[in-house]
Amino acid sequence: MLDDSDHDHQACRSRAVARAEERCRDEGLRLTEQRRQVLEAMLESHAPVSAYEIMDRIAGKARRPSPISVYRALDFLVAHRFAHRIESRNAFLACIEEHGHSASGPEAPLVFLLCENCGSATEAEPAELGRLLAGIAAAEGFSPSTSVLEVRGLCAACRSAGHRHDHSHSHS
Repeated sequence: MLDDSDHDHQACRSRAVARAEERCRDEGLRLTEQRRQVLEAMLESHAPVSAYEIMDRIAGKARRPSPISVYRALDFLVAHRFAHRIESRNAFLACIEEHGHSASGPEAPLVFLLCENCGSATEAEPAELGRLLAGIAAAEGFSPSTSVLEVRGLCAACRSAGHRHDHSHSHS
């Protein structure tokens, strides 16, 4: 996880929830109590979590939700980019950044930097990658709907702590 002493995780969480509330209000979406609980459970860390881990986190504070209700909330949160699915880990990550939205074209590509040691995930939306991918797709006559790149390695905190890559480590 992030061990950066300068990181104010509570402020990070508050911003993400406030952004979700504001966008839902502006776009006429419903941030139900269940959806809010799922989002807040994901915001407990910067590491991707499975639906069952989300259920466990909620159960520590409130009535344990059913798997179907958590998956429905996740579908909503992912569809509206309040969360992202990390395919390689079959897990979900709360989105703490506002991404560019386009009603007429593909979403900007996202890059997830996944730490193999602590499990943290950092997201980026590099404009230069978007331009490069758009050019590649156009050259092939391809029309992308979404672009997500997952990069595995070590985060800055783990690198400075002297951890080494362990390529045998599995994230199931």
